[in-house]
Amino acid sequence: MRDGGTVSPRARALRRAVLLLAVALVLGTLVAVVARNGEGSSLPPVDVPETATKGTAVTRYELRSRAAERRLVQTVVVPPGDTRGRPLLVLLHGKAQDPATLAGDPLRAALARLGDRAPVVLLPADDGGSYWHDRQTGRWSAYVLGEAIPTAIRRLGVDGRRVAIGGISMGGSGAYALAQEAPGRFCAVGGHSAALWLSASASAPGAFDDRADFRRHDPVAPVRAGRVRYRVPLWLDAGAQDPFRGAQRTFAAALRRNGEQVTVRSWQGGHEQRYWDRHLAAYLRFYADALARCHRR
Repeated sequence: MRDGGTVSPRARALRRAVLLLAVALVLGTLVAVVARNGEGSSLPPVDVPETATKGTAVTRYELRSRAAERRLVQTVVVPPGDTRGRPLLVLLHGKAQDPATLAGDPLRAALARLGDRAPVVLLPADDGGSYWHDRQTGRWSAYVLGEAIPTAIRRLGVDGRRVAIGGISMGGSGAYALAQEAPGRFCAVGGHSAALWLSASASAPGAFDDRADFRRHDPVAPVRAGRVRYRVPLWLDAGAQDPFRGAQRTFAAALRRNGEQVTVRSWQGGHEQRYWDRHLAAYLRFYADALARCHRR
């Protein structure tokens, strides 16, 4: 600064540079937030013609869970035709994801295309961030395995011997962990952008109560150690920009070393609703094929 308070050209240029840097940082933060929320995605929204969902229906009922110590709404997507004796697909939602969002037109259209092979789809509710295991907030595993599934079988008249389980993000890791807790219960297991971590320190805040909780309910470590066998068709997929893709590759490699039959897919997209909507039809075909071949006593 010169005498008399006049700002030098060099000082003005430095001030402009600092201002531009601050603006760039703010814009970068906004872009990151938008990306995390699935807005501004490079994937176009899925356009489902009204006729594509014809014959499907969405119903809901309330379940009073002793395990979770609360009332929880169960969302059911019913395919066209008679549903008695149909197989059941349990689809677990992601963190803070509304089951009603998963029960939208893309899922209904995928069911309609399967015709007589379509399963009835159960979408259980949780507290928004249970990660589907027994923990301080509730006995979520006991709720799904001991309450939500048996209640759906009784109410809907589906075939309790042919049940598959899968999930989105948090629900994907939960599906693999629940299948480990109930060996032989499910005809297929799927993880769609499954939220997997290779260590407790890498896991997201709130995913587990503590390190001991992670060790009890992490689905990856028992597979890598060769202590767990699923012995049913398995599925893992993630978008090319998904932050969980690396851990999923490690998990898939361990499954294959154990001789498991696992289908691995990667498509364009990130950890977002548009990605899942675009591939629900592929997910449903996988489950329908596995359930058609499943004959449990």
